[in-house]
Amino acid sequence: MSALQLRRWYAADADDVVAALEADPELIRQLGGLEPGGDIAAYIERFLQPAEGRLHYAVVLDGRVVGDIAITAIERRHDTGWVSYWLAPAARGRGAAAAGLRTVAELALADGVFRLELGHRMNNSGSCRVATAAGFLPEGIERAKLRYGAERFDVETHARLATDPTPEGDRLPIV
Repeated sequence: MSALQLRRWYAADADDVVAALEADPELIRQLGGLEPGGDIAAYIERFLQPAEGRLHYAVVLDGRVVGDIAITAIERRHDTGWVSYWLAPAARGRGAAAAGLRTVAELALADGVFRLELGHRMNNSGSCRVATAAGFLPEGIERAKLRYGAERFDVETHARLATDPTPEGDRLPIV
């Protein structure tokens, strides 16, 4: 792998997010809370900073932010969390998302989260490969769960439990 690492987000990363969105405008779907043309620096400050119930790590490749690995909706009564991730096209196909997801999932599981869940559109085979490579087992299909514009998408859910075997593969350093 090139110089891949994880770190916290900064408002100064806005230009890298703009570049990612220009390379793949569909990424806007992954940035819940950001409207097209919205203030990305403000979005980073509001949604991607450390806070109770959420972890967000910027995926950095050779000094540029190229993605996000997140666990949100961390709920301590049942010790669950919701996983999401995205990568700019330039970083895809390098194993960065799976390595980052393994790293962040292990942090959450070590911190007492027992069950991590995620869902991907059925037409997103790349996201499915990331999930399974990071040790998330498929659990089922939620029919027509997501709607983007007029189109609805089925979602395959995956989960990783604290008691599941630790998946093999690279981890990313956190700096």
